[in-house]
Amino acid sequence: MAAAIHSLYIINKSGGLIFYKDYGSAGRMDTNDSLRLASLWHSMDAISQQLSPLPSCSGIDLLQADTFDLHCFQSLTGTKFFVVCEPGALHMEGLLKYIYELYTDFVLKNPFYEMEMPIRCELFDINLAQAVQKDRVFLLGR
Repeated sequence: MAAAIHSLYIINKSGGLIFYKDYGSAGRMDTNDSLRLASLWHSMDAISQQLSPLPSCSGIDLLQADTFDLHCFQSLTGTKFFVVCEPGALHMEGLLKYIYELYTDFVLKNPFYEMEMPIRCELFDINLAQAVQKDRVFLLGR
């Protein structure tokens, strides 16, 4: 059985891709495609906030397609975390919030990290890999 999560993106408040991790084995994207997808998602999210008839709309939380789902979590600072996963994958909102906790613990508290810049933090990578692995084990029931 394939992994539920295909890829993870973190976008800064300006729409720049600051982190990308591919977990799927099929259909890997090159760097330019991942940058385009992040930019496109940021733009679509901003447009949806402006066009929404609801005054307190925070953007798109879930995009469902035939072959994938895209779940998004936006922090209060405007940083967006989104995963591309298999259709119908459960508990992605909780996973995104946990990834945000890892981001605040290991990236934002790192004295060498500069805000809005690409994330290069080994502790974040290690803990993220563990979180995704635990999520896969939970989803597969193993």
